[in-house]
Order: sequence, then C-alpha cells, then structure tokens
Amino acid sequence: MSEVKENVETSGVNGPVEETAALLKEQTECRASSESCCGSKKKESPPRFLTGKFIDSPVGKIPVISTEYTWRDMLGAWKVRWGIKRMDYRTEPGLYAIGRPDEKAPLFVSANYKLSFDRLRCSLAGIDAWILVLDTDGVNVWCAAGKGTFSTQNLMRSVARLRLNRLVAHETLIVPQLGASGVSGHEVRSRTGFQVVFGPVRASDIPAFLKSGMKATPEMRHVRFDLPDRAAVVPVDLMQAMGGTIKVLGVLFLLNILRLGDFTPGNVTPYLLSVLAGTVLVPMILPFLPFRSFALKGAVVGLVLALLSYTVFRDGVSWREAAAGFLLLPSVSSWFALNFTGSTTFTSPSGVNRELKAALPLYALAVTVSAVILISEVFM
Repeated sequence: MSEVKENVETSGVNGPVEETAALLKEQTECRASSESCCGSKKKESPPRFLTGKFIDSPVGKIPVISTEYTWRDMLGAWKVRWGIKRMDYRTEPGLYAIGRPDEKAPLFVSANYKLSFDRLRCSLAGIDAWILVLDTDGVNVWCAAGKGTFSTQNLMRSVARLRLNRLVAHETLIVPQLGASGVSGHEVRSRTGFQVVFGPVRASDIPAFLKSGMKATPEMRHVRFDLPDRAAVVPVDLMQAMGGTIKVLGVLFLLNILRLGDFTPGNVTPYLLSVLAGTVLVPMILPFLPFRSFALKGAVVGLVLALLSYTVFRDGVSWREAAAGFLLLPSVSSWFALNFTGSTTFTSPSGVNRELKAALPLYALAVTVSAVILISEVFM
C-alpha cells in the first residue's frame, strides 16, 4: 500500500473520493474568498468542522475535519432538538480524516445526520482515524437502521465505491452498535472482505474501546435511556404536538362562533394538559409507569389526569361532558405517548407497528363516541 500522507495542496480529480474532496475544497475556497465565486446566487457556507486540509491517500484526497465542538454546533443541536430545520441538519456523505491517519488507523462508520457525526468526530480527539459517512437522508444511525438506509447494502456499496480496501490494511469497519439492526456483519464480510466490529453504544466510550483492543465491556453495550436522554428528545415531540393542538383549538373556536358549543378556557384546559401529559410527563416518568406498551402508559397518565380534572372542574360539568372527558383525555395522552416510542430504543419497528394496529382503532372509537356525546349535549 502506498504511503498515506497529509497534504494541504490539491490537484486534479478523477474518482468518487476525489469528487468529494474537490467539492469540499471548492466550498473552502469560496468561503475564504472575499469575492463571490457563485454568481448572483448565494451559496451555503462550508461546514465549520472542515479544516481546509486534505490527506493524500491511495484513493484520493480526503478532507481533514476538526474534533472541536463549537458554539455553532451547540446552537445547531439546540435548534434541531426543537424541530427547527431538523431534516436539513446533515453532512455530506463520504470519507473524512481526523488527525493524520494511515493505513493502520481505525475506520469508523456513521450516518450523515450531523448530530451523529458530531458525536463521533468529537469523541475522536487525539486519535488518528478515518470516518466513513453513509448517506442516510439525514437520519440518525438508530432510526436509519430501522428505516433501511443505514444498511448492509448501503455499507457494501460505499466500501466498493470508495475503494476502502486500498485505504486501510486491516479490513475492519467499526460500526455503531445502534446500527446493528440494519447491518449484517456476516454478509459484509463475505461480500467485501471487511469485518464488522460493533462499537460501544455511546461515542464517549470509543477511546476506552480502542485502548482495550476493540473489546466492549457490558457497560459499553448497555443501552441507557436516562432522564437527560429522555428530556433531550421531548422538545421536538412537543413542537410536533403543538401543530395539531392549534388546529383543534381553531375548530373549537369556530364551533363557538357558530354557536355549536361553549368551549371556554376552563373546559379546554384539561385537553391541553393531556397533550402535555403525553409529550412531557410520560417521558419524564417513563420508568415508573406500569405496562410495556407506550399506549397503555399514556392511557394511565391520561386517566389520572381525567380524574384530577373532574375533581377540579366538576362544577357545572354535566355527566355527558364528564363521560366524554374520561374517553378523550386518556386517548389524547396515550396517542402522544405512543408517538414517543420512535424517540426511544425500547421498541423495534415491528413492535411499533403492532402497537399502532392495536391502538388506532381504539383511539378512533373513543374520539367518535366522545364527539357524539358532546354533540348530543348541544341539542339537549
């Protein structure tokens, strides 16, 4: 294998890796220039993690990236957590270098969701390594493995297209453990010659993982979903819930105008609380709720909320309104709790589908009966 060396100069391009390097170089030069090189159309700024240097490797020039986590990265992560331009928070697929890697350097695989990419690159501070970023449409490793984009086929195509057998001598790919459901190590080995080694769950354990000869301890394999982890994914679910909630409030406001209802802040409050119960309270107290099913966990919280709401707001509430509330509030809370399944590692995609098939007809029945009861109240 020819020597891999660092080189800040670039030359002609003639392959997939070279095309990526040329694109990134063009972006870097564009940023550095005081004059626009993009005509009248404004061009996006290049990623800040690019250092502007390239590694001259047997498969072409590979951009060197930083392991620094800047305030811009923190701001981007915060915005994504609140659902702001979430689907655009991605990085360019391809090969990247950290430090001064050679043919013996470890080769990591990640998704092109920038949060996943940032976690990996920042955990590799002080380590010379290669990173192969798969195109997962900007979806994180775990979700992409379930959706089939962080997959055996995608990995094998990238290994062949980027000629990784010429880049490294060890034929080992370090794949995130959360991507294991999408990658068949046996098939990758038989079709490409590369052995798949599943790394630790958390990127912060990678230095210890490497020091131990790529041996993960049981603690490194343990998938935790502690309170900070659950709190981190609450905002995006809450923002998604707000969209539907605003529509519901709009419909109630319209019914008031048409004199088909008398929905006041007092009787709308329990509904709003049920939304918060499903999106915020259930994730916060998740380990303490009974049942494995997220739908049932949410229904339990919603039922408790309905009892408390009836206790507080029962003055002037008819038995029909109370009955509708006891059907509707647990259903709303259960629905948003069920949506939270997609933010956890508790359930497989097939498990989510089974739960949806069981819960959706019950939601539809509860909402229909509640609507009939409330409409009958208007004409009584």
